[in-house]
Amino acid sequence: MIIENITIAASEIFTLGTIFLMTLGVVAGLIAGAIPGFTIAMAVVLVLPFTFGMNPVQGLATMIGVYVGGLSGGLMAGILTGIPGTPSSVATTFDGFPLARKGQPGLALGVGVWASFFGGVISAAVLVLVAPQLARIGQEFQPWDYFALMMFALTVTASLAGDNMVKGLIAGLIGLFVATIGEDAVVGVPRFTFGVDSVQQGFAFLPVLIGLFAFTRLLSDVQDRQKAQQNLGASSAEAVRLEHMKAAREVLSRWVNLVRSSLIGVFIGVLPAAGSSISNILAYDQAKKNSKEADKFGTGHIDGIIAPEAANNATAGGALIVMMALGIPGDIITAVMLGALLIHDVVPSPTFITDEPVIAYSIFIAFFVANFLMLAMQSLTLRGFVAVTRVRMYMLASVILFYCALGVFALNNVQFDMWTLLWFGIGGFVMRMFGFPIVPVILGVVLGNIAENALAQVIALSNDPTPFVTRPWSLFFIVLGLFSSFFHIYQKRRGLSRWTLAFIPAMYLTLSIPVFMMEGTVRPVLGVGLGLFGLYLLFRRHRSGWVIDGPKERIATGGLEG
Repeated sequence: MIIENITIAASEIFTLGTIFLMTLGVVAGLIAGAIPGFTIAMAVVLVLPFTFGMNPVQGLATMIGVYVGGLSGGLMAGILTGIPGTPSSVATTFDGFPLARKGQPGLALGVGVWASFFGGVISAAVLVLVAPQLARIGQEFQPWDYFALMMFALTVTASLAGDNMVKGLIAGLIGLFVATIGEDAVVGVPRFTFGVDSVQQGFAFLPVLIGLFAFTRLLSDVQDRQKAQQNLGASSAEAVRLEHMKAAREVLSRWVNLVRSSLIGVFIGVLPAAGSSISNILAYDQAKKNSKEADKFGTGHIDGIIAPEAANNATAGGALIVMMALGIPGDIITAVMLGALLIHDVVPSPTFITDEPVIAYSIFIAFFVANFLMLAMQSLTLRGFVAVTRVRMYMLASVILFYCALGVFALNNVQFDMWTLLWFGIGGFVMRMFGFPIVPVILGVVLGNIAENALAQVIALSNDPTPFVTRPWSLFFIVLGLFSSFFHIYQKRRGLSRWTLAFIPAMYLTLSIPVFMMEGTVRPVLGVGLGLFGLYLLFRRHRSGWVIDGPKERIATGGLEG
């Protein structure tokens, strides 16, 4: 059956039309990723309307091409101008730009390109191996488990707001509220429409998404007259040529850093809404800590380019694992892909791989192919990057806004959708001004309907809330959600407060309970192992006298009271 699905999926991907569309997607992603401020999410959102006339496989393959290309495109701006093209390439500038200024821009770009390629291939292999296994577990899910999973995804997103956790939670609730506006999908009762007929159908996903991301970002870029007149300029890139052979040898000779960084990227990608903006910095930090030449980092060290570029491309594989195996978005790009699936009447769920095997295996193959296309097209788009970055910001914003509006109107030929784009664009701009994160709003809109339907099924089955704590998967995600909600406080107080020493052991001990309750033999044994490991950590803390390592002056001013 698996071989048959792979054969059918390959026949869908390896057609002239699909490969051509994927190539266009990779090129668009490379150029978009290379333009500072023009995020990968914006590029994927702008491509989404063009996929409506395609079948689901072609549409997803095109967006995967944009995704992979965008992750790699950010390194061009970061290395040649010192301005990261995307948040996923921030750490690349630490050593990429200094190496380019030393007169080796071709080597710096080559190392980044090959590290991106190998990181993508490694994560693709993990995707193929892990996603089907997680999908089998997903078949055990019932409405209680699925609703708890949705809540966990939202709490992780909110907690990633860091010091602004309250604002992150508020943003997530706003997204959930937007998802409730319109006709109730269960009983058909209009909600929050205030008698306006246009609102009764609810807010379409695409106008909301483009308004919050693209329009909001464009307003931010042109709000200042001086900034709107600027261009990015990269004339130094005109004579750059990628040193492929030398760069490939350098990357492969540092295979430990490559594999470690790729696995970090996959792990971060699996965490809902964490994304490559975190994985590239974390991988850079670990590469520096494990290097014998840590003092050379920041001066143009090869390992300092390999780590973030391998990690950010590998993050895509981790995000796709979550999307395919559990039916929740690993980041905003996969949230857009979930929206595309819904538009094509494919409902994302933990049984996605079982229910839609051809689409699932097409995603596997498309992700592999996209990494090879990225490698082939990187040199070509280097010239395109130079041309685009010479355009003034206000001109670029005008063109992008025109295509945003065109794509939104083309979706349903409804004028109200354009008003939706305007309202949510202005609303997102105001939220940014007051420090509210945008990602929780989007995930609230995407997950809101799914969570509501799951809750409606729960209520239809029983009014008894105890299954939320008696079913192992539901309890597992509730526990994860509680700990993830306070994880940013733990990170902030780690090394300052004694209670942080018990945070991780307590998480292992608590998670061991639902894991022990699960079916089979392996998972209960794993639950016992988690519990024993948690007790071991507590025993070590006790033997050390609960001593924390932190600045003595900060501990003395109240760090111990936590």
